[in-house]
Amino acid sequence: MQNAFELKNIFKHYGDIKALDGVSLHSQEGSIYGLLGPNGAGKTTIVRILSTLLAPDKGSAKVYGVDVNDNPDKVRSLIGLAGQYAAVDEYQTGFENVYMTARLYGLDKKEAKKRTLELLEVLELTKAANRQVKTYSGGMRRRLDLGASLVGRPKIMFLDEPTTGLDPKTRQDIWVIIEELVKNGTSILLTTQYLEEVDQMADKIAVVDKGKLVAEGTSKHLKALLGGDIVEFKLKHIRDKDTALKIAHQHAIKDVKFDPETLIVKVPIKSGANDLMAIVQTLNDQKLSVATLSLHQPSLDDVFLSLTTNKDKEPK
Repeated sequence: MQNAFELKNIFKHYGDIKALDGVSLHSQEGSIYGLLGPNGAGKTTIVRILSTLLAPDKGSAKVYGVDVNDNPDKVRSLIGLAGQYAAVDEYQTGFENVYMTARLYGLDKKEAKKRTLELLEVLELTKAANRQVKTYSGGMRRRLDLGASLVGRPKIMFLDEPTTGLDPKTRQDIWVIIEELVKNGTSILLTTQYLEEVDQMADKIAVVDKGKLVAEGTSKHLKALLGGDIVEFKLKHIRDKDTALKIAHQHAIKDVKFDPETLIVKVPIKSGANDLMAIVQTLNDQKLSVATLSLHQPSLDDVFLSLTTNKDKEPK
């Protein structure tokens, strides 16, 4: 099966900032590839390079076998791009926005109108087609932007945080559309801040941090990297933090995570209930006040926190 996209040893530096530092990725056609990472990790830089908006300093990038540097026009004919901010003209109607894009793609007036009406129906925007976009909700704008990016029937869609800021119902609506695209053979590269989305939908997931690939695989594979279950407890008092972390490190097989805002301690363990009981006993012995305590299997959130350490506010 052909690769939908491929990056080989890609570098992109901005002075001392290493946006990408030797990243290699690939995804098979007809699949959803999830790209995760903290702000500044390099996710958007990857999308920009693959969509010909940015040239790498070093390395090669291909979309369906076409090199983005050698033949950018061909690459653009293969892709669709939608970001977290809807790129639509709010003073035009929904119909006019999509129709204009269709004409820019070279469709004649009759075919442009037909394609526009098709997409508006798919996106459930037919009733609002003749309204100015400035009257649209955020979710409607995002769907319209997605529709414009689908005019050229792209083989692969680059979705850069497409559901950021949307309510749960609208996010679900966007995902139904994306699922239909994949069923019809469209490949997807998705960056998102909502880990449950890639957990449920992505065939393969990559985690990048500080411009480097730190992990890649299926959701199940990434969760297995933590090596066992997670004991999670919430402290009642911040004064107990140091003692609680010392106890956690005594029992953990990997790094302990502590969220100072919620006072939650996450402890990766190996022996499930036995380790849970041991931690409970030690907490009791030290007379620490714990608000809640639970044992659960690793989530993708746990994996993400374990793998990423980037706290710097660098450009994406």
